[in-house]
Amino acid sequence: MNTVEHTVTAPEDKISFMRKIIYGFGALVNNLLGAAIGGMTIVLNLGLGMNPALVGLLGALPRFFDALTDPLMGYISDNTRSKWGRRRPFIFIGAILAGIVYALLWQLPEGKSESFYFWFFLIGSIFFYLTYTIFATPWVALGYELTPDYHERTRLMGVQNFMGQIAWLIAPWFLWFMQAEFLFDNMVQGASWLAIIIGAFTICVGILPAIFLKERMATIPVADPIAKKDPNTRTTLVGELKKFFKGFAITLKFKPFLCLCGATFLVFNGFMMVSSFQSYVIIYYVFGGDQSLGAEYVGWSGTISAFGTFCVIMLVTKLSTIIGKRKAFFFSIGMSIIGYALKWVCYNPDYPLLLLVPQPFIAFGLGGLFTLMGSMIADVCDFDELETHERREGMFGSIYWWVVKLGMAVALAAGGFLLNATGFDVALGAEQSANTLLWMRIYDVMIPIVASVIAIWLIVKFPITEQRAHEIREKLEARRGKLS
Repeated sequence: MNTVEHTVTAPEDKISFMRKIIYGFGALVNNLLGAAIGGMTIVLNLGLGMNPALVGLLGALPRFFDALTDPLMGYISDNTRSKWGRRRPFIFIGAILAGIVYALLWQLPEGKSESFYFWFFLIGSIFFYLTYTIFATPWVALGYELTPDYHERTRLMGVQNFMGQIAWLIAPWFLWFMQAEFLFDNMVQGASWLAIIIGAFTICVGILPAIFLKERMATIPVADPIAKKDPNTRTTLVGELKKFFKGFAITLKFKPFLCLCGATFLVFNGFMMVSSFQSYVIIYYVFGGDQSLGAEYVGWSGTISAFGTFCVIMLVTKLSTIIGKRKAFFFSIGMSIIGYALKWVCYNPDYPLLLLVPQPFIAFGLGGLFTLMGSMIADVCDFDELETHERREGMFGSIYWWVVKLGMAVALAAGGFLLNATGFDVALGAEQSANTLLWMRIYDVMIPIVASVIAIWLIVKFPITEQRAHEIREKLEARRGKLS
């Protein structure tokens, strides 16, 4: 066996830039739908007068259903055998259904009761998340198998992450569009047309990965040859459920995968938990309670962070091919730690412009995280095949993103409790106590730093280096042959 410290991507392992862009279109659709369903719910309150508590429930309840369907869809996709492959039929059908259901979800009739709107939107949201899962879970899994090359996987994930970020530049304009008086009579009408536009975009763009990308793993058997099982043998529903839960358990117990899930949970949710703190610190500490001026600087801070993320994605992608994924992760998260620490100095009432300085450093956190994690999960899928003789990209991808979604919900809820723990009282306005401001700043800085340090420790324990990934690939290809 050849031992290498750094491999060069073979021509046959490379993905053309156009194919990377096509896969990236899936990320754009995926993020756009996620941003839209969250950002447009304000219409239920401002446009229809629904109680904010009920609006909050409408955001949370379908997520529980989503948490169940994600791993199930991953299992179905992993075990589907068709002449079109395991992923592409679901991506194609899912994009069409998701676009249609999302457009219909926002055709809200006026003059109905609050109860009507609640149940209409709740049932519609459940159907939407189901169709969204049919599209998104196989699309994620497809990315893990497009290339067997250690570095090309990172390049692919860099392109898709870059394109996915475009959605977060567009989403802030949704409210402006829905409220445009020169276009619509009211916000509800604006939401209905915006949903139609998003739905049509989802259909037209979301089907492209299914049409133009090829599955490498479309015909690989899932049965363990040691157990002498026939992959074409039909099983009962009970048998399929047993296989599903067995695969689910194996995935959750796979230690390299748990390292990635844990690191993502910590980095992403450390950021999300204090995401609201940044606004409060800027408004009440830096600008002494001036909400108008504080909001302006919050906006500029977010814009710089967004553009910084684009640059980070390109830098981390290139860096990973030079020093490897683990070291690129350490560098990326280390830079974000510097950014969080700079908040303590740069959030200064005497020099407000300094608060923009930490944002490019902080952007390294999420920008690097979601570029590297997808590539590292693809390596985990190979390692899992080596040990189990099965391919579970769908299961790994669905559980990973389920952890992200669950963690985000927990982090946002915990953020509210942390804000209360500081003693913040909105009725006091600019007269918040010095102790409250101090604890707001401490939480804002220390929580993401501590979470990031623990995440680095987890990735130190991650066993798949570039050399190990190369060895795993050689063993797999010796056992089952190369896949075209």
